[in-house]
Amino acid sequence: MKKFLLVAASTVALAAPAAAADLPPRPYTKAPPPYTAPAVVYNWTGFYIGGHLGGAFAGDNNLEGSDARFLGGVQGGFDYQFANNWVMGLEASYSWLGSSGGGYVFPGGTVVSSNTSGLGSVTGRLGYSWGPTLLYAKGGYAYRDNSLNVSLGGVPQGFSTDGDRKNGYTVGAGLEYMFAPNWSAKVEYQYYNFGNTTFTASTSPEIVGARFRNDEHTVKAGINYRFGWGGPPASTAY
Repeated sequence: MKKFLLVAASTVALAAPAAAADLPPRPYTKAPPPYTAPAVVYNWTGFYIGGHLGGAFAGDNNLEGSDARFLGGVQGGFDYQFANNWVMGLEASYSWLGSSGGGYVFPGGTVVSSNTSGLGSVTGRLGYSWGPTLLYAKGGYAYRDNSLNVSLGGVPQGFSTDGDRKNGYTVGAGLEYMFAPNWSAKVEYQYYNFGNTTFTASTSPEIVGARFRNDEHTVKAGINYRFGWGGPPASTAY
């Protein structure tokens, strides 16, 4: 029995190196590189809606005075990004304004007052983007909800004016930043001009010929929700 075990052990010892020589070499496997999150491609193309808050300031020689008034409103539009960094778009906006309480008292006691309760615009805009940041200019049509009143001793007076004090133009500029998926914030200056108003006739003769300017300066901070924000992630090799 001892001889048998000795012979068997010797046979295994001699066969093992030969079997190992027949095995193929173990292939070398390179460890994969560490995972890198795909880069976000900022794409301004798409529709958006949002809201804004700010202040309005009447220009010089304006019946509404120069005191700041609170405003709040909504906006919506569409942007298209082209040539890599350029962005053009169309936007509609409306702002509700606090009461101005402004007016002018003539030497004879006639009081002329004006109040703009809302400002609307439809504008085109053109801008240049750096990733999530967009610097832009805008301009187009403007509309305002405005009332004009004349009174003497508390009694309303009849009057007529020239021109159209409710329709005009607007220009502005702003900076917008994408701070999260589908969300952007902006700050914007916008100027509205509705021409001049001249009183051509009135039951209070002292105001005939008086001329006033109709314009507004506004500063707004807003936020937009963007549909289809961003673009395809940049490809990443592993």
